[in-house]
Amino acid sequence: MRTNLITREGYNRLKKELDYLWREDRPEVTKKVTWAASLGDRSENADYQYNKKRLREIDRRVRFLRKRLEQVTVVDYSPQQEGKVFFGAWVEIENEAGDCKKFRIVGPDEIYGDAKGYISIDSPMARALLKKEIDDEFVVRTPEGEKEWFINLIEYDTRVQE
Repeated sequence: MRTNLITREGYNRLKKELDYLWREDRPEVTKKVTWAASLGDRSENADYQYNKKRLREIDRRVRFLRKRLEQVTVVDYSPQQEGKVFFGAWVEIENEAGDCKKFRIVGPDEIYGDAKGYISIDSPMARALLKKEIDDEFVVRTPEGEKEWFINLIEYDTRVQE
């Protein structure tokens, strides 16, 4: 199951990508295809074939982004979240061996690319963390067995996102 939640920051990133593809990248590639087509034989024209393929990739991504942006629900920070782990929280956890991890719980659309330290709300770790507080213990089931963790820190990005 894929959750349709997204942070304001993630929504803006997807919207920015859609705008770039539609307003800048696609018109540029379309010009290249038109130019390459005007040269004649398209079957042996590498510029034409490559840019035509690139145009299909852009169109596929634009369709996906438009559909996805309609489906997602933007979740903004709320003061009621303070002190507990909810969507959008930065969480630092530690196990008995002293290994620490810090990450942010976000939507599945935000964990790819340059999003370092983000985990999906749909992951077992995030599900186990929800509604927990600082110093709480929790158990996560992994393929290697159950792992016990402690919550050291919960933070939220309280800046207003545009």
